[in-house]
Amino acid sequence: MTTPIISNITAATGAGTTAAATPQLPQQTLGQQDFLNLLVKELSTQDPMQPMSNTDFVAQMAQFTTLQQTQAMQQGISQLGVDQQFTQASTLLGHTVTLQTGKGAAPLQGTVTAVLLEGGTPEIVVNGAKYDVSQLYSLSVTNTQPTTGPKPARLGAKTA
Repeated sequence: MTTPIISNITAATGAGTTAAATPQLPQQTLGQQDFLNLLVKELSTQDPMQPMSNTDFVAQMAQFTTLQQTQAMQQGISQLGVDQQFTQASTLLGHTVTLQTGKGAAPLQGTVTAVLLEGGTPEIVVNGAKYDVSQLYSLSVTNTQPTTGPKPARLGAKTA
């Protein structure tokens, strides 16, 4: 035996019906359209002698709005994490790194020549091959000063 509200929700959402042509996966989240469908169904099937109060409607809408904002904030924070990982990986450009490529394998050493974002995870390119940043074993700074040639003039030095 189903209660009236459960059968109304089932009818409003289409739960319990099967599509012969295409099987559908269950939806994991409720969207705004689902909320509005439930609200309309609830309004149309409520007892006219004991209608739902306005405060109940406002409370439901406030809860739904809060849920939507929380989900949007979660997506923003996730994207911020990906951006931060990419930025950190970008600082490795031009540096000599040592990578641990597998258990028992000899460490690989080379210079990072590129940073790629594949599947939301940054990867570094060393010796023409892509590696996950988590494989980084050590990092050393390459010498950026020229070793030969004229020495740069010091500030405030007298020239002849």
